Amino acid sequence: MVRSNNQDSAFAGDHIYLVADGMGGHAGGDVASAIAAKAMAELDVPPTGSPEAMTNVLRTAILDTNTKLRSTVRDRPELAGMGTTFTGFIPVEDQLAIGHIGDSRLYLLRDDALQQITKDHTFVQRLVDSGKITEEEAKTHPRRSVLMRVLGDVDSSPQVDTLVVDTQPGDVWLLCSDGLCGYVDDADIEKILRRRSTLQNGVDALIDKSLSHGAPDNVTVVLVETVAAPAVDPGDTLELKQEGRRFAGSAATTEAAMDGTTSTARNRLLSRKRAVRKAPVVEESHFESRVDEYLAELIAETKRRNRRRRLLWAFGGIAVLVAIGGALLVGYQWTQTRYFVGTDDRTVIIYQGVQQNIGALSLYSVAEDTEIPLEDLDGLEQRQVKRTLTAGSLEEARDIVLRLGDTDE
Repeated sequence: MVRSNNQDSAFAGDHIYLVADGMGGHAGGDVASAIAAKAMAELDVPPTGSPEAMTNVLRTAILDTNTKLRSTVRDRPELAGMGTTFTGFIPVEDQLAIGHIGDSRLYLLRDDALQQITKDHTFVQRLVDSGKITEEEAKTHPRRSVLMRVLGDVDSSPQVDTLVVDTQPGDVWLLCSDGLCGYVDDADIEKILRRRSTLQNGVDALIDKSLSHGAPDNVTVVLVETVAAPAVDPGDTLELKQEGRRFAGSAATTEAAMDGTTSTARNRLLSRKRAVRKAPVVEESHFESRVDEYLAELIAETKRRNRRRRLLWAFGGIAVLVAIGGALLVGYQWTQTRYFVGTDDRTVIIYQGVQQNIGALSLYSVAEDTEIPLEDLDGLEQRQVKRTLTAGSLEEARDIVLRLGDTDE
């Protein structure tokens, strides 16, 4: 809803499922993700080895895709700097062979509980892993768009994560670009998946949720459900329903032109009326090759920013204390312009200030001891003096004392 082009690509076949999130903006993020999706879609054939063997197949194909991207940049220099993430898997019997690089994610919903399977290859994730920031702080960190690993012309031999995980009937696997997980909380993703009526309904609801946040980034979702294999009579011929290759995003452009179809729910979802939040400003994802140097630089920058924040808090605290102190001083000075006539239970005394204490600090002191015995006053005057008689000045207080004396005479 913000970007003019779609830098995401996805593929859902019969034997491989994947998402790719391009980087490089108009310089080629959409090209990079489309090349990666179409190259990896060539693995959409029945697996011929164990899950562990298929992870090696995935790794090799991902590295070959990286070579293809670098070759594309050599032929088209204007695409220099383009790159893409990749996250995908190949089901092998009751396990998945997974390949992953970048910050697109794979989630598993099992027994109505959502868990993240892949780990982001980002700067903030490295800070989280090292204990320097929390998961919550990572969501708003100013360097959350910095990728440490991607495919493209930025690295000739990137490090690719591969793993094998078990799956069971009822599992729902979610592949998504960070246009979803970067703006929709995991708790909301889990709630939507638990309430889905169909896989397509779940996809639509997840994308719709991202759009309701203003969709500042492209959002792509692939949902795959594990189902029990049907029992087959050895004498029967099993006929499989083939739905064909299904691309989405940038990779779907040429496919749609060929068969006149589209594989995304974007038009239908955008036609709905919804309350849309103001989209935040999104920094383009970019890759940093000098990981250690960049990490050290950004850690130093974070320390400097924290020092500046502490200094600002310190100066702010001092300013507040000065303001409070000034207000107290002005208030105290005002109290010292006031007087009252009272007693120490022996004589009549003129006090300067107001008859209040702030903790151990007394706001009044003896101005004059008249040496008039309290017992020389009549009962009414004694009660008045004990309750104190206020005065606006020392002269006014003396006049009050004189009147007491006149009354006494």
